[in-house]
Amino acid sequence: MDLNKKKIKNIIELAINEDIGNGDVTANAIIPDSVTIYGDFIAKEPGIIAGLPVVESIFERFKNSVSLNMHVKDGDHVSEGDLIAKIRGDARTILSYERLSLNFLQRLSGIATLTSVYVKQAGKYGIKIVDTRKTTPGWRYLEKYAVRVGGGTNHREGLFDQVLIKDNHLSILCSLQSDKKHDLGNQIIESVHQARRTIPKGMLIEIEIDHVENVKDALESGADIIMFDNMDCDQISKSLRAVNDWTLETSKIKPIIEVSGGVILKNLEKIAQPGIDRLAIGAVTHSAKALDISLEIKS
Repeated sequence: MDLNKKKIKNIIELAINEDIGNGDVTANAIIPDSVTIYGDFIAKEPGIIAGLPVVESIFERFKNSVSLNMHVKDGDHVSEGDLIAKIRGDARTILSYERLSLNFLQRLSGIATLTSVYVKQAGKYGIKIVDTRKTTPGWRYLEKYAVRVGGGTNHREGLFDQVLIKDNHLSILCSLQSDKKHDLGNQIIESVHQARRTIPKGMLIEIEIDHVENVKDALESGADIIMFDNMDCDQISKSLRAVNDWTLETSKIKPIIEVSGGVILKNLEKIAQPGIDRLAIGAVTHSAKALDISLEIKS
């Protein structure tokens, strides 16, 4: 789960320009130069830690004046009061970069922690948790890293590395057809075939369907992944039966079955059924609560 240092650097630079700009006027005005302080990063609540390599990268540029000693690593579970890391060095530098480093550590640890809860619950049924593109602009690389730290699996990175044919795509394509007999089912099949002819070899194709009657069309299209989107439990059950029947009839390999839309912790066990391979959860990135972590300064 190594992080690309160049990508981290770019994100950190944006954060520094946003928060520190030309300098911390408060620290520079009232804190004497060359004062050395000590500090402890402390967990204020239980959770999974993620983002320590980012904190290391932040203070790496000050290695002559600031030292950082990690007491845990990404992926470790911490309890309230646990020591995460110790820092020692120039007071002005540590104060200026305190909030910036905590923002990364708290946000990413919150995502890892929430993901781990979903993973544990879905794991009872042999189902994987995958993330979505519902991420903070500019932070996707880090947020998807945090999902992996929490035990989840990344979906596509963006629009460039996997085909996902959604309802809006199909709606537009159907509206362009003059033939009234050209229904949604035909469009599902043709869209997958068209994508297959166009994309690089080996790239996956996923098709989104929200009606049971289109399950067979999606299967016949040859899509690698079929997403049951915003279906209730009864519709999911019927769709899974259709998949099993088709697999038995054709002796073909079952595509990956993904369920998305409205899946939260409260209803996960109700939705989880044999035959589902993965659940797509936008909440692990767009609704994760930051883990409470503080930097306690000691002079």
